[in-house]
Amino acid sequence: MKPTQEPRIDPSETFDVLVIGGGNAALCAAMTASEAGARVVLLEASPWEFRGGNSRHTRNLRYMHRSANGFLTGPYLEDEFFKDLLLVTKGNTNEDLARFTIRESAEVGDWMMAHGVRFQPSMRGTLHLSRTNAFFRGGGKALVNAYYATCERLGVKILYDAEVTDLDMSDGLFRSATVNHKGTVLQLRARCMIAASGGFQADLEWLKRSWGEAADNFIVRGSPYDKGVVLRVLREKGADTVGDPSQCHCVAIDARAPKYDGGIVTRLDCVPFGICVNKEAKRFYNEGEEFWPKRYAIWGRLVAQQQGQTAYSIIDAKSIDLFMPSVFPPIEAGSIKELAHKLGLDPDSLESTIQEYNAATTPGAFDSNALDGLATTGLEPIKSNWARPIDTAPFYGYPLRPGITFTYLSLKIDEQARMLMQDGKPSKNIFAAGELVSGNILGQGYMAGFGMTIGTVFGRIAGKESAKCLQKS
Repeated sequence: MKPTQEPRIDPSETFDVLVIGGGNAALCAAMTASEAGARVVLLEASPWEFRGGNSRHTRNLRYMHRSANGFLTGPYLEDEFFKDLLLVTKGNTNEDLARFTIRESAEVGDWMMAHGVRFQPSMRGTLHLSRTNAFFRGGGKALVNAYYATCERLGVKILYDAEVTDLDMSDGLFRSATVNHKGTVLQLRARCMIAASGGFQADLEWLKRSWGEAADNFIVRGSPYDKGVVLRVLREKGADTVGDPSQCHCVAIDARAPKYDGGIVTRLDCVPFGICVNKEAKRFYNEGEEFWPKRYAIWGRLVAQQQGQTAYSIIDAKSIDLFMPSVFPPIEAGSIKELAHKLGLDPDSLESTIQEYNAATTPGAFDSNALDGLATTGLEPIKSNWARPIDTAPFYGYPLRPGITFTYLSLKIDEQARMLMQDGKPSKNIFAAGELVSGNILGQGYMAGFGMTIGTVFGRIAGKESAKCLQKS
């Protein structure tokens, strides 16, 4: 329930720990530091109604576990976890830090439940994740609501509409933050600071430096409050960074989605079960390369490389019930040419592409829950799994756009979540967590639920280490 009034903040007070951010990592940090005895203030840039950053839009978390439980069907151990990470990053990761993250995620579900989160077994369309990923009952919004309730119970002071605009720090030592709180400028002091305020994906001008004018056609499916202000300020004041600014979690989403904050309901999971074409009605990538959770985050970049940053997913009646439906209904037609007209594609070109694809399909057993090897032959690009003819009316189409969730340019950290300075030394009292550190592990690519893993692991470490830092100072 929305509080009737916010906690009173005395500007003369010096807090123990100041947490910047209001999503999963920030909340994990705040809870852990508070449980260790620290007086914590948390600054969420959004209003109460939109609190939780991108974590609001999540559904699950991937974590290491040694056996099945009430919501996971079997073990998922370090080597398999790391192998899955290598597949999506193509080796572009810090192995030591990645393996550390995986080990630190072991059995984290128990800790989450102790802090209010509830899980449920995988549902239709996500059964292939039933062994590796734990799904939140009520989704990400229920998770952040539970964590906020726990923070309030622990005495964490929470300010909404509190945007950090500058930091007072020198030689890696944090002193205070300048905060615009509902139009009033505050100067908040703390003995330690934890940065967990996400990437810069909502700053389109920053995106253009890497993507050029194409960024104008991106849809920011995550929080509009992640503008990278804290990342920029910390870089200017000597923090070291890691990661390619053009790399990001970018998925194919419905082109009819709002410009900001559309969330997971705008994502389209139908791509593996049909074909994908560009504005010329030509295929451009292997739609059946891997299970969707291991490939969905490359499709945003693929669509971004097409003319007008637009593509179309085409399926038929055989596949319409095989994936989680999105919030927008498909465009439906009785023939391929009619569908092309409705999508604004050249009818003859689309029909020709589908005829060529259908002729390249081969007989075999189709299995949507396995890499079934049902591949095309003699077709470029190949479709290596789930390649059935598109021949059964009605036919359906979805328009696609690149949907960016978060960027990978990150603050460099060590295993204690300490922010590293450009001279290689750790900051004396600044820690970092969440998407703001994802580039330490994700050089490229993504696998479902791993952002929440990084956020939970380093959020907890940042909270614990900040409390230790207080004892030393």
